[in-house]
Amino acid sequence: MIKRYRFKNFYSFREEAVVSFELGKQPSQSGYDLTFADQSRGNKVVAVLGPNGAGKTQLLKPMAFLSWFISRSFLNAEPQQPIPVRPHKLDEDSPIEFEVDFELDGKAYRYQLHVTPQHVLHEALFVKTSRLYSYLFVRERDGDSYAIKQKGFGMNASHARGVRGNASLLAAGHVHDVATASKIVAYFERYSSNLRVIGRAHYDHQQLLNSAHFFSENLALHERARRAICELDLGLSDVELREMSVRDETGEQTDSIHLPFGEHHLDGGQGFSLPFFEESSGTQAAYVLLRYILPVLESGGVAVIDEFDSDLHPHMLEVILDLFRLEHTNPYKAQLLFSCHTSEALNLLAKHQVYLVEKRDLASETWRLDGVIGLRSDDNLFAKYHAGALGAVPDI
Repeated sequence: MIKRYRFKNFYSFREEAVVSFELGKQPSQSGYDLTFADQSRGNKVVAVLGPNGAGKTQLLKPMAFLSWFISRSFLNAEPQQPIPVRPHKLDEDSPIEFEVDFELDGKAYRYQLHVTPQHVLHEALFVKTSRLYSYLFVRERDGDSYAIKQKGFGMNASHARGVRGNASLLAAGHVHDVATASKIVAYFERYSSNLRVIGRAHYDHQQLLNSAHFFSENLALHERARRAICELDLGLSDVELREMSVRDETGEQTDSIHLPFGEHHLDGGQGFSLPFFEESSGTQAAYVLLRYILPVLESGGVAVIDEFDSDLHPHMLEVILDLFRLEHTNPYKAQLLFSCHTSEALNLLAKHQVYLVEKRDLASETWRLDGVIGLRSDDNLFAKYHAGALGAVPDI
């Protein structure tokens, strides 16, 4: 489970920003609570709101980047390929800093990464022992090479020193069968996101086909998606996944794809089928969204979703959030971090579950609502936000 992450000098965020899933003892219990191994309290769900261009996507993007960098950078990046990050335009000569605290198998870990688009400058993994963190490895760039110290990490020293400058030591350690590295890589592979390291994967028909392909290989999850879509009052009585032939201009079959069809039936038995390409944009968006959130609900993990409410009616937000809130649909304490423009989220969540983002002096900044002085737990967050009392509304 993720506890918090911190970053600095990343895209529109010039100064340090922190997003925390941790709670103090004061907030009242809610259905979105979870308990960490040290018995401290945490959130299953954190929402991010703010005007267009404020930096909501950039606030979520560190976790999409880190999940890729930690798990796949060693195999998926070419030797001379730049690291897909960008510092703030007014601080391009300074490094980008990341730090994430997470819990795995009852242990608390901290991962640190300082990079430029060209090189890793600092990478370290710590495990919490009593009140303190002890390092498992620390990797520092020294000229054109790296100095590495390890304590219980277990990677061959020459292999560790040979990891190229645009890849993670954890990703490399996984390839070299380092047990700790493989365990942590497996954790970050359970992050699911519609964000890519270069930005959000905007909806198009390929997204629908990709989702259908995913569900064709995970039929149990498709069954959950089918039931959820039929319960969302989208006018469908069923969803059927069909394998379709793809033919070239001569009529020869070249491939096959899976495509969802919506089944529409009246009580008297009359009805018809439509390929999802002909269904509403909201129906298509719900199907793609479920492809990202159902895997983490199935096995635990973190879903990072940008513009969660895209093409969905605001009333559907509560139904989907309930998938994370209810224990029988979320038995493994999966977590959700999402941005949206639907301010109705303020009626569904408490102040310790909402971050606001706005941009001042060409830089983004963020704050959690329970840090707003004078804001009470029983205040109407929706009304105060629309009145401008909380900030982060368009200045128009």
